[in-house]
Amino acid sequence: MDHDRRAERLGELTGARVVEVGDRVVAAMRRTAKGDEFRSNVHRGGSVEKVDIEPEYEAVAVRAAQIMGLKVAGVDMLEGEDGPLVMEVNSSPGLEGIETATKLDVAGAIIDYIDNQVAFPHIDVRERLSVSTGYGVAEIVVHGDADLVGKPLGDSGLNERDITVLTLHRGVHVIPNPRPRHVLEDGDRLLCWGKLEEMRSMIPERPKRRSRVKKLPKQPIHES
Repeated sequence: MDHDRRAERLGELTGARVVEVGDRVVAAMRRTAKGDEFRSNVHRGGSVEKVDIEPEYEAVAVRAAQIMGLKVAGVDMLEGEDGPLVMEVNSSPGLEGIETATKLDVAGAIIDYIDNQVAFPHIDVRERLSVSTGYGVAEIVVHGDADLVGKPLGDSGLNERDITVLTLHRGVHVIPNPRPRHVLEDGDRLLCWGKLEEMRSMIPERPKRRSRVKKLPKQPIHES
């Protein structure tokens, strides 16, 4: 990325507030502090304006909210040398500033999301599926030295071991119900349902820690 483009993005994203609702970014704004005040909050006199953010920043904002277990969140980000930096994840973001800046009905988006949850609620799949003895939900990490790396999911042998992949996590990207053609990569995380013993057997064994032996004294101890 050339210097001018980086400077442009840096200006756009300094003090960016992104509002995430239901794993989607619904609005984004830039906040600028007033005078010597380092905080750019609207109620402290900060100014706001609409800003368009790139998909990379949207993905990071959504992932930050997911890590915190939030379906509605305000995520504050800055531009870093290697990409977006998450400064704060707010579970109860104020809407006055971002609705003023974007002219969007963010509160309405939140209400619509809640209404949809009432009509079609999420379930805890682990709780529902744990009723089968010996079966459950677990996450398998594909390590670089694993036989799975470079293989399409359909050729991984997981189905033969009675393991079904529900979701594939690759970095900040989530692939629900991945197809057999998806080629597995080092670092992929597979959310799976199946035989717990089979999934447990796929975890690499950790090297056993050798106990430290106390050095012998230079002179033997004689009985008095």
